[in-house]
Amino acid sequence: MKNLMHYHQRCPVCGRSLQIQVLLLGKRVYCQHCGGGFLATDPSMEPPLTDHAQSPLDSVVADLLERADIVLEQSANRNFFLGSYDC
Repeated sequence: MKNLMHYHQRCPVCGRSLQIQVLLLGKRVYCQHCGGGFLATDPSMEPPLTDHAQSPLDSVVADLLERADIVLEQSANRNFFLGSYDC
């Protein structure tokens, strides 16, 4: 059997430290303890976020919140107009 390279990563579900083959980097893996699935990543290979840098999720979250505000406003306006016809 070949001696494969491994690294350690914590399971984001249960927090246990897992030994993961380097060949699995970037792939979905599952914790042998709790069964939680996550992406095998090595944080030391990711560029650090600066104070003014945004995560890619920040813009997605901002867009979703803006769309939710629009839907809520439209819903409130619709209910107002529907209510005025009940008289």
